[in-house]
Amino acid sequence: QVRLVETGGGLVQAGGSLRLSCVTSGRNAIYNMGWYRQAPGKEREYVAAIGWNNGGTDYKYSVGGRFTISRDIAKKTVYLQMNNLKPEDTAIYYCNQRGFDNLEYWGQGTQVTVSS
Repeated sequence: QVRLVETGGGLVQAGGSLRLSCVTSGRNAIYNMGWYRQAPGKEREYVAAIGWNNGGTDYKYSVGGRFTISRDIAKKTVYLQMNNLKPEDTAIYYCNQRGFDNLEYWGQGTQVTVSS
C-alpha cells in the first residue's frame, strides 16, 4: 500500500517562499514523483516532476526559475521549493507518484495561499 503525505503548505505574501515535502511509503518501485496543483474552479494542473533514479527534472513553463523539485531517496521524500510566489500560485498542491507499471498514487493535498 502506497501512501503519500504532503506537508509545508500555508499562507505567504507575494514574493515569499514555501517548501513543500511529500513522504512516500510502500515498497513499490518509483519511476518518478511530481507535484500538481488545483486552484478553485480550475482543473488540476501539472507543476513539476523528477525522475526517481536519474534525478532528471521537468517544470510547467510558468514556474520555471521560481520552483525547484528535488528528492531524497533515503528519506523517500520529494520536495518542492517555491520562491517568488505569486497570487496565481494559490492552489491545493498534490504529490504524485508513478510506478514503472504506470500506476499512480496521490497525496491528500496541502493548501498554498499567496496574498497580494
